[in-house]
Formats: sequence, structure tokens, C-alpha cells
Amino acid sequence: MKVIQINSVCGIGSTGRIATDIHNILIEQGHESYISYGRDNPKNCDTAIKIGTKYDNYTHVALTRIYDKHGFGSKKATMEFIKKVEEFNPDVIHLHNIHGYYINIELLFDYLKKANKPIIWTLHDCWAFTGHCTHFDYTGCKKWKTGCSDCPEKNSYPASAFIDNSKVNYFKKKDIFNGVKNLTIITPSKWLANLVQESYLRDYPVKVINNGIDLNVFQSTKNNFREKNNLEGKFIILGVASIWSRKKGFEYFLELSSRIKANEIIVLVGVTEKQKKLLPKNVLGINKTNNIKELAKIYSAADVFINPTLEDNFPTVNLEALACGTPVITFETGGSVESIDTNSGFIVEKGDIKGLINSIEKVKEQGKLIYSTHCKNRARELYDKSDKFNEYLQEYIQLTINGSGI
Repeated sequence: MKVIQINSVCGIGSTGRIATDIHNILIEQGHESYISYGRDNPKNCDTAIKIGTKYDNYTHVALTRIYDKHGFGSKKATMEFIKKVEEFNPDVIHLHNIHGYYINIELLFDYLKKANKPIIWTLHDCWAFTGHCTHFDYTGCKKWKTGCSDCPEKNSYPASAFIDNSKVNYFKKKDIFNGVKNLTIITPSKWLANLVQESYLRDYPVKVINNGIDLNVFQSTKNNFREKNNLEGKFIILGVASIWSRKKGFEYFLELSSRIKANEIIVLVGVTEKQKKLLPKNVLGINKTNNIKELAKIYSAADVFINPTLEDNFPTVNLEALACGTPVITFETGGSVESIDTNSGFIVEKGDIKGLINSIEKVKEQGKLIYSTHCKNRARELYDKSDKFNEYLQEYIQLTINGSGI
């Protein structure tokens, strides 16, 4: 079986690592696999195919920033890429993030409709069924159900500095994305699956495959993180993000810092140098790390993990914390709640600082060990990446069987 995946990045970031994890399973089982990507340098894939050039990316960014026409640039790059796909003649085409300034959605879907190949499309956010944004929870916008206009997220990724083209984008995307004969949509969360079924993509079959993590790395690990950072005897409240923003809940950690006790400390991983300067003395800021073994040590050292996200699909940080035996407290946001049960953490109403503090106190009173075994078991049973990504392989096989009429 020959499979080609298409994503904005390859081997980096959450979606890039998902693509390479699927690629590695395909290769291990004797299949032929390629990953096509649009930006940055590829990692962990010897058969990666670059779509376009940096110049193509820059012109696509300009088209987005000025005219709000994200997804409608990169014409030449997309035509050249489609020629390569035709030569490769894959059995399955697997789309991930097709936003990201690198591919023309109109040309891509015109090819997909003509090629009549089995298609899987994993949605990692909501961009596929909006006129502009990747998420709309923060603003509470419902326009995506009937037709976008006057977008409240115009200045958010993929940001437009001038024109609001969300109304035109919405109806063009609706027309472009519908009409593919053999397309299955996969979402990492039930929450996103439910949104898809309310959107203009509702006629496609939708299945849920949760994100998975590497349990050989993310596990309870002995380490000297406390000693190294003079945190012996402290109750560690941990937060992790690739980018800390208002939507990830950065301000809530600043608020928590003014309310926690003297023997408690907040550790924030992923802060910039500029954000470090804003942190009070009882918050230890650590820059973003790509060393996942070091990250596992920090999760293991923490007493509780806090995820005050205001918009999210199915955050892997929750899974990583659980796998390291650390209970999770999250706002009731999107699919963030789906990885937590009553024995592995707490779900708090969005924006409820008092609820966060009360939940932290419950973990502190009972002790981390009360939760740890269940947290680790939950991660092992539900979120092992080998199991999750093998589910994709089964989807590929089923689609090719159905497509061949067997």
C-alpha cells in the first residue's frame, strides 16, 4: 500500500510528529509512505516532499495579511506538487493541516475530486469549516454554522491586517471541500467531531481517533529537577505550552501566582524571554524545550498539571502529564476535558480561578500518589501512540478494500 500525507510541517510540532509517527508505522509494516510538507525543515522522514519554496510561503503570507485569502495562494507550487502525486499514484491520500501558507486548496481539491482516491482528512482545528479562524470558542462566535462575515478573529491566525474576506472564503471553502466521493474525516476529539456534524462538512463520515503519545518517553521518571532549581519541599504547579498566549491561559497563571501559598510554586514551560520578565518570584519560567526526555522529567517532578486553555481540540500536554503520573486540572474547554476522569484530575468551569485554587488544594490535601497510578494506567490504556496510529492504518486498509470493491 502506498500512502502520502500532506501537512504544513513534517516531524515538528504536534501535527508534524503525528504525521511522522504514522509514517514510521507504515514503513515498519512494509508499506510505502511519503510526507508532503510546506514549511521548515523535515525531521524523521527520509521520503519527505517539500511543497513550494520560501518565496511561495512569503507570497502566500502576503496574500493572507492583505486580502484575507488564506489557502488561495501557492498556485504554481500546488500544480507542481500534484504532478508528483500523480507520478507516485498513492492508494490513500491523508490530509492534515492544509492551512499554513503553502498549498492552494482550490487546485488540491479539484485534483482530489478527479483522482477519486480514498481520502482521510484529519482535522486538528476548525479552519476547514470557517471563513477565517482556526478556533472560535474564545469569542463564542456561531457564524460558521450559517455563513461567516465581520470576523471577530480577523487578527488571529491566519491573520489579516486589512481586509475581512471571511464571507467569500466561507462559501468558497464550502463549495471546494464538498463533493469528494471517498473522503472520511477524522478528529482527535468527540467535541470537534460534533462541530463537524453541525458544519457544511456534515455529509462526510466522521470518526474519532484520539491523539497518542510515546509512553516510552512520557513516563514517571526519577530526576533532579527539584534539586537543580532549589524547589525541595515545594508543591509544584506546572503549566506547559509551545506558545503562551491569552488563549492558552497565561494570564490565569499570573493571577494564580498572587493567590498561592508560600510553600507552593508555579513552573511554566514554554515562556519567551519577554514573558519571563513579567513573572513574579513564585513563578519559575522555562523556555520552550524540544527535548521531550527533559520535559518528561518536569512533568514527573510536578505535583499537579494545570491547563487553563480557552480554546483547544485534544491537547497532548494533558496526556503527557497523565503518563508521568501527574493529575490534570483543566478548564471545561473543547476536547481538553475528554482525557480526564474523576480519578485523574478535575474539570473547572472556564475562567474560574477559585475553582482552579480549590482543585489544587484537593490534590495537595490528598497527595499526588492518590492519583498517580490511575493517571498512568489511563494513559497506557487509552493514549499509547502505537495503538492510536495503528487505528489510522486500519482505516487505510478498510478504505482501499472498499475502494477496490472487494
